[in-house]
Amino acid sequence: MKINYRLYNFLYFCQNMTTQTDYTPLQDLVAIDSPSGFTQKAAQFIFDYLSKLGYAPEYTNKGAVRCALGKSPYLSIASHADTLGAVVASVSKKGELRISKVGGPSLNSYEGGYCRIYTLDDRIYTGTLLLNNPSVHTNAQEKTTLRTTDNMHVRIDELVANRKDVRALGIQNGDFICFETYYQDLPSGFIKSRFMDNKAGCFVMLELARRLKAEGREAPVELHFTTYEEVGHGGSGGQSKTIKELLVIDMGVVGTDREGRETACSICAKDASGPYDYNFRKKLVQLAQQHKIPYVLDVYPFYRSDGSAALRAGHDFRVAVIGPGVSASHGMERTHKQGIEATIDLCMAYIESIG
Repeated sequence: MKINYRLYNFLYFCQNMTTQTDYTPLQDLVAIDSPSGFTQKAAQFIFDYLSKLGYAPEYTNKGAVRCALGKSPYLSIASHADTLGAVVASVSKKGELRISKVGGPSLNSYEGGYCRIYTLDDRIYTGTLLLNNPSVHTNAQEKTTLRTTDNMHVRIDELVANRKDVRALGIQNGDFICFETYYQDLPSGFIKSRFMDNKAGCFVMLELARRLKAEGREAPVELHFTTYEEVGHGGSGGQSKTIKELLVIDMGVVGTDREGRETACSICAKDASGPYDYNFRKKLVQLAQQHKIPYVLDVYPFYRSDGSAALRAGHDFRVAVIGPGVSASHGMERTHKQGIEATIDLCMAYIESIG
């Protein structure tokens, strides 16, 4: 029998919206600039949110946030609060900022995007990421040029004409460049914004904490908001010694030859680092089927997660990776509240299954 996914997802969404989930924390978190290595304010927001709920979060030595939802947690639910971005690599003779990428932003998508430059003495300047010689009236190859960090720059919104002028602003190599998100929460249920990978995953975890607290329940769960996933080592450490299982909440891939949908929770069977735990995955699929949660199973050929980092670091964890489908990853991303709610529900079902 062919499933009418459009009708199925619509009915599921209508039923789920009775929970009246407040998406304000997601919008607030997205608004905080937090490329890998510059995550202090995002971590503080998460820490304060959990504290207000009545939990006792703590910081790891690397600046991640860890929070137990009950005694002796053996399940870690992890999501990364860091995003893509850039740093100042050098300043040209004309006063343009050359960049070095933090993570893997798609330069074609980020071109023309507004950004903020943060100096070490807490000054903030604005700018725009552009191709060198970006005017079509002066550059006959503008349409065909491959965009790379070698031929792009940030144009600063200040009166500068040379390297000395830029240095006088206090801008130095290594200063973080944070890109505008263009966040929109639409009546259709879509949320389009940069960094749904993985602020949406962080929101899932905040909502888990809120719902469990509202129900007066404890669970053998630790939330782990990592801060270096986009550069490969976020989940490599920082978990409590009692942890045996790691459930990573990260974006589900939507694209050619993938099963992912923005309206469903993706369950990753394998990514570029290899297959994840078979029995863990099987249980998640069974729970999704049992509770009629929209899900897909998928394989991601160009993807790694905090679970990959944890396993490479030698942790003896059983690892699974799930998350709401995200379109146009590392570009102008979009997800849907149906996919977020499905991910929350699958997490809650799994927590219920372990007591």
